[in-house]
Amino acid sequence: MAIDYKGPIEYSIELAIEQICDLLNAGYFISKRSVALLLLQDDEEIKEMVRKSEGEAINKIEEVVKEAKSHFANPITYELALERQHEVKSIIEKTVKIKKEAIGASERLSQLTMNPITGIPILLFVLYWGLYKFVGQFGAGTVVDFLEGTLFEKYLNPFFIKIVTHIIPWRILQELFVGEYGVITLGIRYAVALILPIVTFFFIVFSIIEDTGYLPRLAMLIDRTFKKIGLSGRAVIPMVLGFGCATMATMVTRTLPTKRERVIATMLLSLAIPCSAQMGVILALLGGNPKAMLIWAGIVGLIFLFVGYLTSKILPGERPSFYMEVPPLRMPSVSNVITKTFARVKWYFIEILPLFLLASIFIWLGMLLHIFDFIVGLMKKPVELMGLPPEASTAFLFGFFRRDYGAAGLYDLNKQGLLNGVQLVVSCVALTLFLPCIAQFLMNIKERGWKTGLGISIFILLFSFAVAYIVNLILTRFGVVL
Repeated sequence: MAIDYKGPIEYSIELAIEQICDLLNAGYFISKRSVALLLLQDDEEIKEMVRKSEGEAINKIEEVVKEAKSHFANPITYELALERQHEVKSIIEKTVKIKKEAIGASERLSQLTMNPITGIPILLFVLYWGLYKFVGQFGAGTVVDFLEGTLFEKYLNPFFIKIVTHIIPWRILQELFVGEYGVITLGIRYAVALILPIVTFFFIVFSIIEDTGYLPRLAMLIDRTFKKIGLSGRAVIPMVLGFGCATMATMVTRTLPTKRERVIATMLLSLAIPCSAQMGVILALLGGNPKAMLIWAGIVGLIFLFVGYLTSKILPGERPSFYMEVPPLRMPSVSNVITKTFARVKWYFIEILPLFLLASIFIWLGMLLHIFDFIVGLMKKPVELMGLPPEASTAFLFGFFRRDYGAAGLYDLNKQGLLNGVQLVVSCVALTLFLPCIAQFLMNIKERGWKTGLGISIFILLFSFAVAYIVNLILTRFGVVL
């Protein structure tokens, strides 16, 4: 059935269809009107077919398409979808009698999750019990303590150290495998004992949220805000995943429809989304000072919105469009949750584990060649400009290799009494905004290319220190006591 597009789009769409049909001379397996509609929707297969069949006429056709697009703020695909939905609704109203029934509890809850007034408190409830309590306290706390503190530290690490030192007589090579930053004692231990339980429990929460049908509602809830920073509600998936592991979340940005959105999402994940391991240590640092924690969270949140907005204005491309079917709310299926979690954990090992092993090799080379001493020396001046003690330079350096190591370094400095309240906030802000860990850095290069990946990292390095400098200046100038 052919739809005659009416109303606001009549003169642009229908006129464009007519003009394109007049320019089409070759024969096609579908009607000229269908070809014209597909051209207006940027169908690559049809565009290539018309380009081969029509020769120079393709230039005039592309001008018609461009002219038609200029009349709309949204993509034409979106406008056509709305018009078709309107047509379908009109047909249904004429032919189908719908008996009005009382709104059930499930539908009421569905509406509450998408209403900003009630949806935000529901989101905070989910974040508190899902991320903070289940992932943060149980996964990153109880389970990690057992795997790292008991299994690896007491049994596995001593076993492998004994084996490697027995087989390999050279101290340098021993350090590569079982040294402080060895492939086994750091790379595998970190991936298996630290990150694996965190992302596994996160995947469980994410799978439950996904299977209940809450995720599309969350996307609808934040879509309006995300539009301001060049993203759509669809970006909620990698952003939420980023609180589990930003490296894995960067990989998930593949699901975003445009290159522009993928670059913006990668930038924000690298800059202002702390992974669960890093966040756990920062929350431990600031947990005893609610005022300091509020300032830290407020600054990071504002930076997220500001950089997203600025990046969306700089990068070329169309505004993101977002429309999706919202399924009914339902109880999650245990089998679905288990299957999805297993598949994602398997994916984690295949894609990300090699990056952690490579990071261990980089650290080993850095220690061997004394590169780290040189880098720490370079960082002391910027660190002092932020109002921090020179000892904090080491924390930032190791934060590049392991985000939680950087935060743990700050924890030790604070425990030694080297950080006051203001310095603690400044250091946490700087470390949160600091360079992505080496695994995420390598993933950025893999996903966005080396130019974009390196450009993001250089910007973040300079920007994080600049923000920390300004925060320290403001807090000290106004005499804020924390």
